[in-house]
Amino acid sequence: MNRHFNILAARVLGASLAMAAVAHAQKRPYIGYVYPAGGQQAATFQIRLGGQDLDGVNAVLITGPGITARVVEYYRRLGNQEVQLLNEQLKELQRTSNAAPAMANENPAMAMMAAEHAPVAAGKDEPAPNLIAKIGKRTREAVQTPACASISNLVLLEVAIAADAPPGRRELRLVTPRGVSNPLPFHVGQVPESARKPMISARLQVLGKEAAALQKRPPEEAEVRITLPCTVNGQIASGEVNRYRFQANKGQRLVIATQARQLIPYLADAVPGWFQPVLVLCDANGRELAYADDYRFNPDPVILYQVPADGEYVFAIRDGIYRGREDFVYRITAGDLPFVTSIFPMGGPAGAPQAPSMSGWGLADAKLAPPSAASPGFISLTASKSGIISNRVPFALDTLPEASDREPNDSAAAAQKVALPVIVNGRIDHPDDWDVFQFTGMANDPVVIEVQARRLDSPLDSVVKLTDAAGKVLAFNDDCENLTSGTNTHHADSYLMTQLPADGTYFVHIGDTARHAGEEYGYRLRISAPRPDFELRVVPSSVNIPLKSSATVSIYAVRKDGFTGPIQLALQDPPADFTAAPVVIPANQTLAKLTIKSGATPTPTPVRLSITGSAPPGTRETVREAVPAEDRMQAFLWRHLVPASDLLALVFDPKYQAPPKRVPPARPPQLMGPPASAATPTPVATTPTPGTKDAPAANPPAAAKPKFTQQQIAGRLRQLKLLYEEGLLTDAFYDAKVTECEAAQ
Repeated sequence: MNRHFNILAARVLGASLAMAAVAHAQKRPYIGYVYPAGGQQAATFQIRLGGQDLDGVNAVLITGPGITARVVEYYRRLGNQEVQLLNEQLKELQRTSNAAPAMANENPAMAMMAAEHAPVAAGKDEPAPNLIAKIGKRTREAVQTPACASISNLVLLEVAIAADAPPGRRELRLVTPRGVSNPLPFHVGQVPESARKPMISARLQVLGKEAAALQKRPPEEAEVRITLPCTVNGQIASGEVNRYRFQANKGQRLVIATQARQLIPYLADAVPGWFQPVLVLCDANGRELAYADDYRFNPDPVILYQVPADGEYVFAIRDGIYRGREDFVYRITAGDLPFVTSIFPMGGPAGAPQAPSMSGWGLADAKLAPPSAASPGFISLTASKSGIISNRVPFALDTLPEASDREPNDSAAAAQKVALPVIVNGRIDHPDDWDVFQFTGMANDPVVIEVQARRLDSPLDSVVKLTDAAGKVLAFNDDCENLTSGTNTHHADSYLMTQLPADGTYFVHIGDTARHAGEEYGYRLRISAPRPDFELRVVPSSVNIPLKSSATVSIYAVRKDGFTGPIQLALQDPPADFTAAPVVIPANQTLAKLTIKSGATPTPTPVRLSITGSAPPGTRETVREAVPAEDRMQAFLWRHLVPASDLLALVFDPKYQAPPKRVPPARPPQLMGPPASAATPTPVATTPTPGTKDAPAANPPAAAKPKFTQQQIAGRLRQLKLLYEEGLLTDAFYDAKVTECEAAQ
């Protein structure tokens, strides 16, 4: 019954999220991928981002210390006519460049005069060879029918990572004059890195002609030689396989760990809604040694392999169904490196947690960072070996008394007795194992049974049931939908809340639905009275507000342990000129909207906002801060609230226009007559003498219809202006094309 209810609840929640997404939709800058999605400490390099609504991009935000970034170039998507104009300009430059030596020999005086006007002919302060290369690069990047239009605008950034920048995950955003983008992950690594040449935007594939849209990479780029340890960065094109060849020695315990879904949590118009990497390890002769298409429940595969002999080895990566385009981004870190596969216990008391034990690869002489004395919730732990940190593993903190699972306790007869409330730290040790716990309860007492396992990176797919002393099943649950679990598509943690029917002895049974087991199949089992509470998520994670106007965000309430009361929302300690009238999420409801108003002054840089919710779930007021999030859909089915670090706001002037980088000059006199590309002059009409054979008839024919409409001409002038301001047209070419437009009017 609980499972059917959860499925129905998920469908209802998905519908409400969909409606809310439309309601709070803002036109804001969007980035769909970052490549490469990270770099090594003490490195300076260029990265590439694809998105939309990025005009005027002027700043980069990266969380955490030790990283600086600047915008190098912005490539908006070009139309067919703009590409045609650039091709014409390119031919004109090439023709002029080839004609210059001959002119110098035939007419020195004319050559001298042309040289004086060279800055005009080749674009201001842009020599002709440079402009030819610039136009060539720009047109090569232009794809008229991109596979995904929402990532077809390109931004090039230069990123500098300090030598002491803390390693690990950050968040990157772009800022334009009209707002702040969504965040995407960006990683600081510790081992040497390499990156394949960035892909040009993938072309839309036409049914039956898919081969025409495939990337034409040279064969020598299919395989790259590397030295371990290292991190490799790449993008997978449709039908493509990337290979890496390396030398390894007998006895090395290799870790080959992929990041892909972790980098791009949402792929537009893709099923599944993420890059599904497949990782294969082969020997030098191509014999397959290891294969992985995931790591437990995580779509990003990991291969753990002990090298049997000295020699060359190759690992390869591709998409599971051979899809691909520029946002199929990956990072693979490979080498004899520390990698934690499990810790136990997976949590402890807040304020005084004890360091857990750990299992994994490359952990000899590695030390696990002790958990911090933080407030209840989840934190991350890492192991360190020779200064290199491992993957991060979650660790839970709570305020309830803790106990450990003691075997044997596989049946009600051998049940482990516990006193409520309690959190039991246990493992499902062997296949078809059940852990059973006994407690005493009173009639009508409410009791909550909750499992934390999948949320703590345990592969356990838990199932729990509550029985009475006679063995009768009183309540049962397999999976429970959890809105706070980010991009997780399998809500495998169990939860139930029920009322005890009578005084007596009760038993809680926990097992794995697939009957799997092992030391990594850990769990934390809470058995307690309800602890009514709530969490909040605010969507989206950036708010862009015009001057003296407002923007609306959606606040989702995740109610816990039967809490049904109203929750009052407010903007907490807002910066100057930001206001929001408090609103209430009504009792038993999960959604409300908060309208944030701006003042009369733009914010020169984004500012951080905080939204809190307060409620009296018991006898004291509870205040919770809303976690910023992005509302994302996977594969047209699953909706996720993907958490972000900050809620950022920017107030902008909607009338603001950035000054152009180039201002069209006054038209210079033509030195050698009209350019070859100029329009044919319109013949001058003469007035015939009345009575002659050329005199107009009594009923003159209707005037010819103009070849171009005023709208078409205005569009052409706008294209010319944009291309000129981007430094892609010479003054002479721009002048000639504007003259054509004037003649057409």
